Amino acid sequence: MTEESAEAPVSYGRLRVEREDLGPARWLTERRPGYGAFGTVSGVAAPGFAAYARILHPATLDERPVRWETVAAAYGRRVGALTDWYEVIGVDRYYQNEEVYGLTGVWDEHPAEGPTPGEVARLLVPVLARHTGTPERCWFGLWHGYGRREWPGIPTFPTPERDEVLLSGPLADVTSLEGEEDFAELPDLWWPQDRAWCVGGDVDLVSTYVCGSEELIAEVLTAPGLEAHRVAAGDRVG
Repeated sequence: MTEESAEAPVSYGRLRVEREDLGPARWLTERRPGYGAFGTVSGVAAPGFAAYARILHPATLDERPVRWETVAAAYGRRVGALTDWYEVIGVDRYYQNEEVYGLTGVWDEHPAEGPTPGEVARLLVPVLARHTGTPERCWFGLWHGYGRREWPGIPTFPTPERDEVLLSGPLADVTSLEGEEDFAELPDLWWPQDRAWCVGGDVDLVSTYVCGSEELIAEVLTAPGLEAHRVAAGDRVG
């Protein structure tokens, strides 16, 4: 390993890498009653909020987004709050190994696995900004295991089954790495300084979870371009 490759980055896009004080993430690491368990909505996002929503990552057709409900309708099915993608298309959980993939004229690529896709984030950011008093002062958690960066000497904070690098910056900068690096992951966790809400995703999921006030979740559920369902803190994730 070269000296250059071992040097930890000081930024992630326009977000700052926090090298010393992880205090802003402490509220997510406290193992108090009601703390979200691994594989649950509040374990991926955060516990203790009034309302929760699941945002489905879209499938695509010719690189254009396709809603799950559109795909489900083509198969004669419906999408519920806890429906998994493989259930939508009626195959085994590990459908990626199927010889027949996609449905002509409906979808040709499955929903993106991992943290919030850029196209979803760009629709979500203005909604979130209306529901915090500190949109210019936000915090983000990035799973250190994605492998596109090395983090020597950078401290991490724990979430269920994950260790996260702490980043900071304005909410609007959460997608800033997209223009700098192809296929770069957005942060898994986002929250503002006033903790009015929290966004959570995970490397293994095709959904993003949002928790906050009833007013925020009501807007998420009706936001143009987002396909979202109300869920509960203890629901399983998918």
